Amino acid sequence: MTRWGIVGTGGIATKFATDLRLLPDAEVVAVGSRSQVTADAFADRFELTGRHPSYDALVEDPDVDAVYVSTPHPGHFAAASLAIQAGKAVLCEKPFTLNATEAAGLVSAARRRGVFLMEAMWTRFLPHVVRIRELLATGVLGDIRTVQADHGQWFRHDVEHRLLNPSLGGGALLDLGVYPVSFASMVLGPPTRVTAVSSPAATGVDAQTSMLLEHDEGRHAVLTTTLAARSPNRAAIVGTDARVEIDATWYAPTTFTVVSRDGEVLGRYDEAHSGGGLRHQAAEVGRCLAEGQLESPVMPLDESVAVMSTLDEVRRQIGLVYPSERR
Repeated sequence: MTRWGIVGTGGIATKFATDLRLLPDAEVVAVGSRSQVTADAFADRFELTGRHPSYDALVEDPDVDAVYVSTPHPGHFAAASLAIQAGKAVLCEKPFTLNATEAAGLVSAARRRGVFLMEAMWTRFLPHVVRIRELLATGVLGDIRTVQADHGQWFRHDVEHRLLNPSLGGGALLDLGVYPVSFASMVLGPPTRVTAVSSPAATGVDAQTSMLLEHDEGRHAVLTTTLAARSPNRAAIVGTDARVEIDATWYAPTTFTVVSRDGEVLGRYDEAHSGGGLRHQAAEVGRCLAEGQLESPVMPLDESVAVMSTLDEVRRQIGLVYPSERR
């Protein structure tokens, strides 16, 4: 049994705690917030005995084996660092940190301390993505030439909203665009060249960003993200012999089709799925801890740093700098 403590009480923390109820060998036992009131409210909802008015108290809780960091992006580094220093395993929400420098710092600290650390890129562990990796390993698609993916959501233009707040690491790229960038990384590895264009929101964060990533041997990833409109939210992996077409919403539990070069349907993945899908990453943490592994081979730490480096380069090209980075 892996006993989880959650840092933060926002929407993703609620979804994580809810989905963990479907895991037989994991349970949430504690929550840490910036106030006792919010900690108590979350703990009451999930019937938790551990209810801490600070992140420091949460990571020092002896009943906690692993810490899930669910704060806004700028808080990831500090909260994860606290847990690492306390010797706790850490699952840190995506994007891993605000930038690659922070990401490399977390990885270095975890390796020095000898504790488990993983980015919570939950899509990597979903059943349909696991099956896609198995298909890629068989070579049925031939030589992969292109990855296409989009992630677009419509948000009301509210300057107080987290996604539009520069101080909270807002913008489409880090909140939504990290999904297609990480997906391309999973299939093609790190890019050799990044080209990006963007349209800003009134607050200065990116409202829409499109990226063309060039990879070894002339492979491309064509990616786009927006917080101004609901896009198809589909993805494809295109090879010389066949392609995988992933249905909406591709980064959540869904279905896909394998289509030959001539248009013949070679296979269809359409298996029932219970819950929201966040538990699969927690199951991976539990598996790694049981086997004494300090990182997951499915979401390696060096790859998380590389993904942040790609996001850094995109931000450099579109001129997006967050207030905390100007200090």
